[in-house]
Amino acid sequence: MSECKLDHSLEDVKSKVDSQAAFLPEDMKQLFEQFFAKEHTQDLLNEVFHLVKKYDLADEQERCRRNKRLYLVLRNV
Repeated sequence: MSECKLDHSLEDVKSKVDSQAAFLPEDMKQLFEQFFAKEHTQDLLNEVFHLVKKYDLADEQERCRRNKRLYLVLRNV
């Protein structure tokens, strides 16, 4: 993924997750609910936004890579 200079708000991240929810693993949805209940650094919000962005267009290998990182983030915050 390319480097993005924009900071994404919590609302931006929620909106992006909602728009990609049909494509994300079912068990990840509960983890996102827990994630959104807490405060996070700007860097973490940006990272999650970009992991979810265009998730529906990613091939299976790319989705697998993103899932690994998302699970790591969501289970450890």
